[in-house]
Amino acid sequence: MTQFQRTEQLLGGEALARIRQAFVVVVGLGAVGGLASEALARSGVGRLRLVDHDTIRPSNLNRQILATWDTLGQKKTDVAEKRIRSISPDCHLETLDSFVHADTLDQILTGNPDVVIDAIDSLNPKIELVAELIRRKQTAISSMGAALRIDPTKIRIGDLAEITHCPLAAFLRKRLRRRQIEPHLPCVYSDEETRLLHRDAVFPPDETEIHLQEKGRRRSSLGSLPTITGIFGLTAAHWTLMQLAKPQA
Repeated sequence: MTQFQRTEQLLGGEALARIRQAFVVVVGLGAVGGLASEALARSGVGRLRLVDHDTIRPSNLNRQILATWDTLGQKKTDVAEKRIRSISPDCHLETLDSFVHADTLDQILTGNPDVVIDAIDSLNPKIELVAELIRRKQTAISSMGAALRIDPTKIRIGDLAEITHCPLAAFLRKRLRRRQIEPHLPCVYSDEETRLLHRDAVFPPDETEIHLQEKGRRRSSLGSLPTITGIFGLTAAHWTLMQLAKPQA
């Protein structure tokens, strides 16, 4: 049995061939992007570019597949590269230890990727990336807020313009419209209501990350589960695979 035989059994040889020839960019290697990247590698995606500028911290251990006690302090791109190469040695793998902003978008998106997965959790970089994805009419999917959710049955895929019960989606729409950009992009999101959640699930910004604030990273710490964030990542990966597997028009 070959490594990708199970994928071929389900989707067919032609679909697997398209997946094997595909190029996917995953931006953000945290709870969502880390698992999405692994699912793509296990499914046989032929070329991956993985983008993140962060290192692994103890707070990542509860939900991020790249985070173990042995990887604390290491760059997420380095850990991801080692893990993906151990899963799919033939994958053409690139890593970019890069912060997402207007000056790095061309480097991140160069090469005409077939699909881009936005798994960023920082507001300003996410706005820059999503705006550029829409401007380029790039096939892509963006992850909305997975924190503060506990009901996996509320997770959906939908257009950014129509998402409800997600403060992050509302914020993105507002900022995009200020730029006169219509907020149309496929997204993974949850329509679970979070306003009644106990306040103990929201902590002030982690002062140990003070060095990241100049890059727009200062944000509250939100309670989250590996189950929900994992489903977000796998859903984004699955949507991507379905895009890659279907015949091109």
